[in-house]
Amino acid sequence: MSEKLKTSDIKTGGGVPKLLQPGNNVCKITKVELKEFKFKPGSYELILNMEGPDLGAGFEGFFIDKANESLGKHKGQIANVKATEWAFVDGTTKGGIVIKRDTEIMKFIMNLCKSIDGEVWWKGTDNRFDTIEDMVSAFNSEAPFKDKWLNVCLAGNEYDKNGYPAYALHLPKFSKDGVPHEKAGTTPSKVAKFNPSTHIKKKEVKNVENFGGETSGGIHTSNPFEL
Repeated sequence: MSEKLKTSDIKTGGGVPKLLQPGNNVCKITKVELKEFKFKPGSYELILNMEGPDLGAGFEGFFIDKANESLGKHKGQIANVKATEWAFVDGTTKGGIVIKRDTEIMKFIMNLCKSIDGEVWWKGTDNRFDTIEDMVSAFNSEAPFKDKWLNVCLAGNEYDKNGYPAYALHLPKFSKDGVPHEKAGTTPSKVAKFNPSTHIKKKEVKNVENFGGETSGGIHTSNPFEL
């Protein structure tokens, strides 16, 4: 008699990814930091470390701290999300409008405070800080965003990771299509409805000639500083 089929050892591949993906999500901010953008001296990216809801016992997230695994693992998906697609930089638009890096960062924090019920914190910032670095550091350490859930639209720029598509996430601009974030539970929601055609920037591959006259795949990236 042949052996009976054993199903207990059958496992499916894939599963829920540990990283947040482009789309409409509910997230909270766990950390905020400024990161120098190496391709443009004097510019900054404002990075929001975000985490999604608890996905239950069947989900295995990243370690909260690789150096201290006793802290356990994240209960939800996580990601570093840029506040905007492009870095914050001093410049002038083609129309002659002067753009100030620090002013634009403060505008973003002000709007975020409206979504996290952080208006009291924001009102207390007037004439308090000497630099934008000081402000962001205090925003992070005082954490008016702690455990405040947000409806967000996560957009992304596609790139290759080990042969598979991955995404550098960012929040979209405020537009007629909707806002990038709001307090979770807001009805009706004004957050932009995720649209892959507008919120995903596909990696653009062009054929370029190398020195031997042969063609090879090349990645084209647009200039983010053409204001």
